[in-house]
Amino acid sequence: MSNTEKIKHKITTRQIGAISTDRLLRDLIKQAVKMTLLSESVNKPCVVNILIADDKTIRSYNKKHRGIDKATDVLSFPMQNFSYTGWNGIIDIDIDMDTQSVPLGDIIVSVQSIKQQARNYNHTMQHEAVRMIIHSTLHLLGYDHDNPKFEKVMEEKEESLLKYMGYV
Repeated sequence: MSNTEKIKHKITTRQIGAISTDRLLRDLIKQAVKMTLLSESVNKPCVVNILIADDKTIRSYNKKHRGIDKATDVLSFPMQNFSYTGWNGIIDIDIDMDTQSVPLGDIIVSVQSIKQQARNYNHTMQHEAVRMIIHSTLHLLGYDHDNPKFEKVMEEKEESLLKYMGYV
């Protein structure tokens, strides 16, 4: 077992809006975050907060923070700065002095949008939720898809993790 496998990350989930999720989905979401952090060799305990929402709630956050008045599948709010993508690109890690953990960021995911996308892509809801959480966690680690080169890197990482977790 490598040192990164022994690191205890704190992944919290909370629900808001007109939805309900089961424990299995919440555990799957946490596992997807942990697997993404492990794949990126994150060597410090991190905190990631996940808000599981409905379309109305995520639309409100999207409008407030991005100026886009529509629902989306997932939003990422990184709390660290990166000079380049991935854990090794982190600049001056901001560590919570009380917990000695790195507040990596927050994720908001819309269960309604995930269910619709799962139908559109002919995936299970679990597959689509894991895919979107991996995607969002990569954003917390400084990855982006603002140009074709970066988009390809992100897609390859997502596919690799989905395969490792048994979804491809």
